[in-house]
Amino acid sequence: MTGSVDSLAKLVARFAEKDGIHATAVPRLNLIRSTQQTQDLHAVHEPALCIVVQGAKRVMVADHIYDYDAAKYLVVSFDLPIIGQITKADPAKPYLCIRFGIDAAVLSDLAVDMPWNQETPAKGPGLFLGETTPDIVDAATRLVQLLDKPDDIPALAKLYERELLYRVIRAPGGEAVLRSVYGPGQGRQIARAIAMIKKSYREPFEMSRLTDETRLQPSALHHHFKSVTLMSPLQYHKRLRLQEARRLMLFEERSAAQAAFSVGYESPSQFSREYRRQFGLPPIKDIEAVAGSILATEPQSAGGGGGVPLSVSAR
Repeated sequence: MTGSVDSLAKLVARFAEKDGIHATAVPRLNLIRSTQQTQDLHAVHEPALCIVVQGAKRVMVADHIYDYDAAKYLVVSFDLPIIGQITKADPAKPYLCIRFGIDAAVLSDLAVDMPWNQETPAKGPGLFLGETTPDIVDAATRLVQLLDKPDDIPALAKLYERELLYRVIRAPGGEAVLRSVYGPGQGRQIARAIAMIKKSYREPFEMSRLTDETRLQPSALHHHFKSVTLMSPLQYHKRLRLQEARRLMLFEERSAAQAAFSVGYESPSQFSREYRRQFGLPPIKDIEAVAGSILATEPQSAGGGGGVPLSVSAR
């Protein structure tokens, strides 16, 4: 497998010549490169498959830590607030990663066409690490190789995407990708709760709105939500607010008070307390520290998440 990963790393390096997150002509495929380790980067990670082909990465969700490199891949099956950090990279051997966004329609199609045990409810959080097998490397290689033949992308990209996700699902633990959205249990209800929080995070948190949306009792919603996201619905709501406020101060030059009001806080002092608890420093000092060393790969716009920075963790 090592030779295949090395070949894939050379291929990724050819299409990602500079540090940053590089969108490609293949839908949902991004290539990421970094020649240095990074500070902690806070963002909401959208559903995606992340395959590191060189270097190493750490992702933290609540108090859980996930370390992975070329031997392991990361799957995120729900929108999760994370802290990401590249832990192994240098100019001679940069960090290289393939990020492929997971399309719910493709998963639905696979769920119909492949055998899987639909009677077992999903367990565990909405992300997991799996072994990067030769089959997964081969499927990912075919997908990236399409960048050399752009005329083939319309006809073949969907086929190779399907194969890659199939290989992941068939790997040990991979069925959780399907169960989290399409299986029995509370996966779909939690997905709806997450979507509602993302849409209305600027508004005051109301548990009753989530229970009405999911048709779950408060205790059941709290339990299942925490089992998937590793945090309570209220903690998730606060995390989104604080991460967006940080983005506004970093990239739109908002003051702490302006950022606080923009994300729904009515009390600047409460905002400052919660910000310091989350990021370790008061707003102004944190922004000064981050701005001095920030990388080009830090998210500079709030795309796709109602103003919440997304997918920086894929780096």
